[in-house]
Parts: sequence; C-alpha cells; structure tokens
Amino acid sequence: MSNLGRPDASGPGDPSPDEDEATSLLSVPFTAQTVTALRHQLAARIAAAGLTGDVAEDLVLAIHELVTNAVLHGGGGGRLDLFRQADRLVCEVTDHGRGGDLTVNLPAANTPGGRGLWLAHHLTGALTLTHRPDGVTATVIASLAPTQTAPPEVIATQGLPDTVSGGRPLGGGTLGPLRPDGAEGRPGL
Repeated sequence: MSNLGRPDASGPGDPSPDEDEATSLLSVPFTAQTVTALRHQLAARIAAAGLTGDVAEDLVLAIHELVTNAVLHGGGGGRLDLFRQADRLVCEVTDHGRGGDLTVNLPAANTPGGRGLWLAHHLTGALTLTHRPDGVTATVIASLAPTQTAPPEVIATQGLPDTVSGGRPLGGGTLGPLRPDGAEGRPGL
C-alpha cells in the first residue's frame, strides 16, 4: 500500500494539514461512463487547491491516463482519491485488475496504445505502482510549493557580432569597423 497515509475527514475551512496529515479533496468511484465527468471534477479540485497552469494540466492528464488504464485493464472501474498532504497534491487511482506487467517503458512507435503509465510518469515525474492482493494502486504527486526561478541574467552583447542585422552591433551603436580577424570592435581593441 501507499506510505503516504490516507485522507482524513477534514473539510474546507479546517486548519491546513501538518506534514503527516492529509486532507481529502476528492474520493469517488469511477467507471467508463464517468471518466469524462471525473476529469472535469478533478480539474476543478486541483485548481481550487491552488495548482494552476501547465503543472495542473499535466497532473490532470496524468491522472486521466491512470483512470483510463484502470477502466481498460483493471476490471472496468476503480476509485480515485485526491488529497493534500502539506504542500503536495497526492492522487491514488485504485483498480481491481491483476496487475500483469507494470513496466513503465515507451512502446515502439508502431505499437498502438500502451503509453498511459509512461505518460503519467513523464508528466508528473512521480509515479508509484503498488501491487495489492485485490488490484493495483497508481500514485502520482504534484508540488503546490512555488518554484523558485532565478531572475534572467543580463548578457552583455556590445562588441559581439550580430549576424542577424548584417554585422551591425545590437542597439545600432557604432563600435567601429570589423577587425582583420572578422570580429567587431572599437579601433585598438
């Protein structure tokens, strides 16, 4: 089973969970007939938890692939549990299939299907597959913590050749003629 803990019964407005506590955001059974509605509900819950943009879209797609796999290979349905644990969203998709080969490899280009687990892994970077006596649980995780990005560095371009504008320096400045070695620069540089 998962070592992440199970969702508790906290509701909206309760204090935010501690590191080891989990707050249930969605816990529903699914079948082939409910896959589309589940995807919309899942996207709304993920957005309400504060995950947006490409990371949220990737998580929704990864979970959709896991749900689809459960329907196709895991007995026709399963259960989805989405919960928040500290600054992470954790989703477990449980089915009642035999499990079979759960290798996460990209199949050959001419092989139809077989990319669901691979996609889920690559979209989230955190796919865990757990064999249980009565089926399989696939778990994916996404961080809610904002990523720290460094401010863009300023690159000094003065004196470097600008091949796009025919050898004139960026900004239209006058640095002087080309030197014999082909580089631009002020005379004497």
